[in-house]
Amino acid sequence: MKNEISKTLFDRANKIFPGGVNSPVRAFKAVGGTPPFIERGDGAYMFDVDGNQYIDYVLSWGPLILGHADARVVKRIAQTAEKGTSFGAPSPLEIELGELVREFMPAIEMLRFVNSGTEATMSALRLARGYTGRNKVIKFEGNYHGHADDFLVKAGSGVATLSIPGSPGVPAESVTHTLSASYNDLPSVEMLFQEHGDDIAAIIVEPVAGNMGMILPDPGFLEGLRNLSDQYDSLLIFDEVMTGFRVHPGGVHSLYGIVPDLITLGKVIGGGLPVGAYGGKKEIMAKVAPSGPVYQAGTLSGNPLAMAAGIETLSAIQDPSIWEQFDVLGKHLTGGLKELAAKHGIDLQVNHLGSMFGYFFSSTPVTTWNEAAKADTDRFAVFHRSMLEQGTYLAPSQFEAGFLSTKHTEKDINQTLASAEVAFSKL
Repeated sequence: MKNEISKTLFDRANKIFPGGVNSPVRAFKAVGGTPPFIERGDGAYMFDVDGNQYIDYVLSWGPLILGHADARVVKRIAQTAEKGTSFGAPSPLEIELGELVREFMPAIEMLRFVNSGTEATMSALRLARGYTGRNKVIKFEGNYHGHADDFLVKAGSGVATLSIPGSPGVPAESVTHTLSASYNDLPSVEMLFQEHGDDIAAIIVEPVAGNMGMILPDPGFLEGLRNLSDQYDSLLIFDEVMTGFRVHPGGVHSLYGIVPDLITLGKVIGGGLPVGAYGGKKEIMAKVAPSGPVYQAGTLSGNPLAMAAGIETLSAIQDPSIWEQFDVLGKHLTGGLKELAAKHGIDLQVNHLGSMFGYFFSSTPVTTWNEAAKADTDRFAVFHRSMLEQGTYLAPSQFEAGFLSTKHTEKDINQTLASAEVAFSKL
């Protein structure tokens, strides 16, 4: 593939942005090479400045469940922009999207819109502490909840990709109250409760992990977290910023039949624009200002453009046939990858749920962060580069999930598998 223009742009970007990018994983540091600079997107495809076309499985890291530049979303954004881009005052669009969210997720009795997933998780944590009067929170190794100080302890996503154990600039005092347990390991959680139970405000978890690669919860794990939270009068927070409206229209908690106290959302509810939300039980959310004493605010929260994009997106995915198609395409893709890997003697672990998938170059099943960290990242890098050269755009990290959109077709999956055959042969 040609990439001369992307190289020129990356050189220019390195002079004004740290690492040449505005979010770490975009730099392709883990897989090598120059990141393609994208000029436009259309459905399941992206086109870079050098004229290359890619089947896109990153989809802006999850939000674009309807694909790039969906006509309905673009039209609604344009119509809304003509009336104003921001008011700093209530608008009917906030109510419309809020009611849609509640239709999908009845566990969210009341919610508050914010501007990002990080804001959503940060606000949910503050609320949990304010509601319980406690200080400590349990998070899981490899789970990523945004870049707020409290969460940069054994975090996944870009932190894991770049092998950063925490982050300079985070005072030790900021993470004093953050306790770390092992995902899919209930005894590790029980030990923390036995030692700190009277001061644990909440457990926060990615119920289906997507930021240390995609890892499914073991049977009984989420139920065990619910039981421990109840036993010690702590709150259970499901971080569904990534999984919300991705693995199931009602989220992971609807799929597994477990009701958390608070839920954080993002990505899909913005339809490609910056937005997040946190919500849950009414008696807890009533503690948020101005109803209660727990303060949280945002000038652009409920931004009309983001609300409009979210309304069109959630309205579109109410169609049950969409979820049937995700299941068919997801099984075709992941089953094909496993079959081709086996054909070439490659150890590959693959997971799929709804419109999300993930894979590890590992000989054994991956259920924890420690197991994920042992996967073969060198082999992944070779695979990634080969797929990119053949026009398949995958996340440039083994510790990120992949996504399908309503615009992906059987033809796209077949082309992707044909590229994977070539890539596996190089390993």
